[in-house]
Amino acid sequence: MFFAVTFFYWSPAVNDHTPIRQDRRTTLKAISAAAAATSLGGLSLSAQAQSGPIKVGVLHSLSGTMAISETVLKDTVLMAIDEINAKGGVMGRKLEAVVVDPASNWPLFAERARQLITQDKVAAVFGCWTSVSRKSVLPVFEELNNLLFYPVQYEGEELSKNVFYTGAAPNQQAIPAVEYLMSEDGGSAKRFVLLGTDYVYPRTTNKILRAFLKSKGVADADIMEEYTPFGHSDYQSIIASIKRFSSQGKKTAVVSTINGDSNVPFYKELGNQGLKATDVPVVAFSVGEEELRGVDTAPLVGHLAAWNYFMSLKNPANDEFVKKWSAYAKAKNIPGHRDRPLTNDPMEATYIGINMWKQAVEKAKSVEVDKVIAAMAGQTFSAPSGFTAKMDERNHHLHKPVLIGEVKADGQFNVVWRTKGPIRAQPWSPFIAGNDKKKDVPDGKST
Repeated sequence: MFFAVTFFYWSPAVNDHTPIRQDRRTTLKAISAAAAATSLGGLSLSAQAQSGPIKVGVLHSLSGTMAISETVLKDTVLMAIDEINAKGGVMGRKLEAVVVDPASNWPLFAERARQLITQDKVAAVFGCWTSVSRKSVLPVFEELNNLLFYPVQYEGEELSKNVFYTGAAPNQQAIPAVEYLMSEDGGSAKRFVLLGTDYVYPRTTNKILRAFLKSKGVADADIMEEYTPFGHSDYQSIIASIKRFSSQGKKTAVVSTINGDSNVPFYKELGNQGLKATDVPVVAFSVGEEELRGVDTAPLVGHLAAWNYFMSLKNPANDEFVKKWSAYAKAKNIPGHRDRPLTNDPMEATYIGINMWKQAVEKAKSVEVDKVIAAMAGQTFSAPSGFTAKMDERNHHLHKPVLIGEVKADGQFNVVWRTKGPIRAQPWSPFIAGNDKKKDVPDGKST
């Protein structure tokens, strides 16, 4: 089929805008010449695109109830990006952070995640703290096939092709912590208070812990379970109930999965009512150095936290990490940290995640999601904990050590127990029926 193509242009041979008809061969030559010229420019544009910055998303609450915990993780990503860029970037390209604030609003997390992926065209996202925020964004990452690096301990019971979990699974935090409380070194606890914020992480973790305690012979009557909403601030009656529960002749311990700024009034009320660690020890899964910043820790000495990292660890890798963070916080004038820099477990998990992603991109020689996923398997990194963190070849979780620390008067932690080496994560807890039939490798959609 032949199509006549007419071009309109100014001809010096005529005095008006006369249409000049050209034949098909001449037209194709003109198009080819134009395409060749464009391709030269296009090559330049393509080269610019390949040498331009690689965008990464930062999806953490900078306002609302979770800002107390999440803001510092945003700054940790920015510090790591500055460090990577100073060393030449990734595949010779600089990283560029796109920071958004989902404001402790769980549906807004999903909106901001979609924005980062579809509008800002980020190669990966580092973010979320609460499991409800992660659950909110998960369908977005799976639908759009992008990557989320999630840096906080969680309840497990999930495995997604599009998520790398750099925080602890229950067998890397909750189970070892309760085993410690039941041991002679941990006080030989016989009764347990499961106290948490009312959302999926505390409730699922406590479901696992109930089953674990039952397997150890602990009766339901010796387990008290209590939940408070996000942002809860009045713990007077709850602490009084814990004191009554602990006064019935059996050694009692509290397992806290309280999240966000509610930790401040909770720990203040512990001090106010004189609930000492020698009487009823509290082991927390979401309280670290940052959350204790605004609390008088003198009355809290001896209470516990279970993590995979503490700032107080003495080893060359951690000395370097703390030194880097201190210099960065001062240079960037980060509130609180410029004068009193603190590091914590989710900061370490964030730092491991972005560095492993960099290594995977360079191994894959691409930021293409599926290629990076494949390259993440087996990645290792010398972590500030002093251990070598390893991304499991199958289940998208890190192999991590488990540490239990006692609160000191200065708000730091004295490590009283640790595993001999990193522990492989169990995303599917053996204490939940049916999990033995679930795959230990993601197969597309999260389960």
